[in-house]
Amino acid sequence: MAKPERKQSKKDFSKDPINKDLTPDQKIALFRDMERIRRFEIVSLAEYQKGVNIGGFLHLYNGQESIAVVSASLMGDHDHMITAYRDHGHALSVGMNMNECMAELFGKIDGCSKGKGGSMHFFAPDKNYWGGHGIVGGQTPLGLGLAFGVKYLEQEGCCLCYLGDGAINQGAFHEALNMASLMDIPVVFVIENNGYSMGTTQQRSSSAPEILAQRAEGYNMAWDVVNGENIYELRVKLNAAMERARKECKPTLFEIDTYRYYGHSVADANHKKYREASEIEQYQHEHDPITTWKNVLIKEGHLNEDLAKQIQKEATKEAKDAVKFALASPAPTVEDISKDIYWEVDNNTEASKQGRYFFND
Repeated sequence: MAKPERKQSKKDFSKDPINKDLTPDQKIALFRDMERIRRFEIVSLAEYQKGVNIGGFLHLYNGQESIAVVSASLMGDHDHMITAYRDHGHALSVGMNMNECMAELFGKIDGCSKGKGGSMHFFAPDKNYWGGHGIVGGQTPLGLGLAFGVKYLEQEGCCLCYLGDGAINQGAFHEALNMASLMDIPVVFVIENNGYSMGTTQQRSSSAPEILAQRAEGYNMAWDVVNGENIYELRVKLNAAMERARKECKPTLFEIDTYRYYGHSVADANHKKYREASEIEQYQHEHDPITTWKNVLIKEGHLNEDLAKQIQKEATKEAKDAVKFALASPAPTVEDISKDIYWEVDNNTEASKQGRYFFND
C-alpha cells in the first residue's frame, strides 16, 4: 500500500505576519540550513558504506529537512527540542556544527556525546537540544518533563517533542498526552509522518490511518496537520501551536506530512520492496522540500541557480571537512567509559561523596 498523496493548500501563507517579516537573507538561510543537512547526510552515508569509520545505525533525514529547520527558526530562549533517533537534522538546525556531529558518528572523543552515543544520540544542552533517543516513543515523556520544567520555572517557552508515525501507538506517548492535557503543560508533540513505521505502511499499523493527530481529541487537546514541503504554511501553523503553549500553557498534537527517501535506517535493505521506486522518485521530483523552497525563492527574486549551486557546494565542502576532523579526532580511552554517568560524580559534589544522588533519608 502506497503512502497517500498529500493535500495541497490553496491559501497563501506568505502574507501571514510570521512570514511577512522574513528578510531575503533569512529566507536564504532556511535554504542553506536545509542544504547543510542534506549534504551532511549524503557524506555520512558514503562514509557508512565504506564499513570502516561508522558503526551501529544511521537513520537519515533526507526528505524531511524542512521540519527541523523551520522549527529551529521559530524557537526562542526558553524553547526546547527533543527527538527520536533520526536526529541529525534537528541537531544541525539548532546550531550544532558538523565537526562535533561527524565526530560522534565516528565514535570519537570530540563528538557531541564524546563518542559514546553515535548517530542516535546527539545532544547539545547549551542549545536546549536534548537528543536523540533510541527507544521508540521514549523521548515523549521526557519532552513532557522538559515542558513541565519551563512551566515550573515560570518561563515563557515550550518544548517541541518529535516522534515518528510508528511511535504514536506506544503506551508512554499516550500517558504523556494525558498528563500534558490534565496539567496544562506547554508541549508541542510533533508527529513527523513519513508514511512508514519502519517497513509498515501507516494504513496497516494504525487504526486512524488518515489523520493521526486527530487522536488528540481523546485527550481534549488541540491538534493540526500540515504539509511539510510548504515552508510558509509550516511556519504559520507550527508557530500557532508554539504560541498556544507559551501564552496559554496548552499542549498541541501537531502532525507534519513528510517523506523519507532512504529506508528506516541504512540497515533497512528492503525499503524499495515495501514501496515502489516510482513513489520515491515522485516525492523526490515533485515534493522535495529543498527544491520546492528554492523555486519559491527564485520566483520571489531572492535566489538564482548559481547561488543555489554555490550554497550546495559550500555545504558539501563543510561536510567533507568534518570527515577530516573526525578522522583526526582521538578515540575515547578505556577510562572514559566510567565518565559522564552521574553528574554528581564527575563534578565531585557532596552528594557523590555520600553515595546519595537522588533520594533523601
